[in-house]
Amino acid sequence: MLLTEVLINIGLGLCLGTIGGLFGIGGGLIAIPILGVLFGLDQHVAQGTALVMVVPNVMLALWRYNQRNRINWRWGGVLAIAGFCWAVAGASVAANLPADVMRYLFVAFLAALITYNLWRLYQPLSVQREMRAPRASQLALLGTFSGIAGGLFGVGGAVVATPVLTSVFGLTQVTAQGLALAMALPSTGATLATFAFHDQVAWGMGLALSCGGLISISWGVRIAHSLPDRLLRMLFCGFMALCALGLALT
Repeated sequence: MLLTEVLINIGLGLCLGTIGGLFGIGGGLIAIPILGVLFGLDQHVAQGTALVMVVPNVMLALWRYNQRNRINWRWGGVLAIAGFCWAVAGASVAANLPADVMRYLFVAFLAALITYNLWRLYQPLSVQREMRAPRASQLALLGTFSGIAGGLFGVGGAVVATPVLTSVFGLTQVTAQGLALAMALPSTGATLATFAFHDQVAWGMGLALSCGGLISISWGVRIAHSLPDRLLRMLFCGFMALCALGLALT
């Protein structure tokens, strides 16, 4: 890899790390369409390469979120165990699906999430739920679905867990994002290992992206904690819409 390519990838990692810290997703959700559209990687290699950046980003973001807003590790542990088990299964399926099928499934997945988030965001305030403690069985079920999605699409499942934790259990956006990161860490590691086993990772590009991401992810966490909760949710929806559009146009 040429020096200019390394510098470009580090610069891209800086942008993705900031976004990952802002939304508590490690940056993989936007990295995947960018790697497909701008760098011509097929869906499998784009997801595997993005995960090289996502895993260390999630580790650092989790630490930063816990510093600013203490994470309930009992809840996070239940989510993480269920997510890990099902992420392995999801990643094994994804590694053997045709690239075009994976792309269409990813776009449909994002479209469903956007619809759900917008529906919740624009409900009358009287309909919004009060915060209530989730039961272990509910967290395990959420971890299961999030793990499957994370394994299939290489995004750690946080994009599933975060809106459910805010809308169903009434958690704030930053609290939900911290819990989602706790769940995502083991499942993203397992998913990366699965894609690597199938030789679907561009390691040089991924490591350069991770260097940039580790520098900038703390900036995104700082911004997330300074924004109003509703604005952060609106930005989260707009972000997913851009990702879906980018993939649909490839």
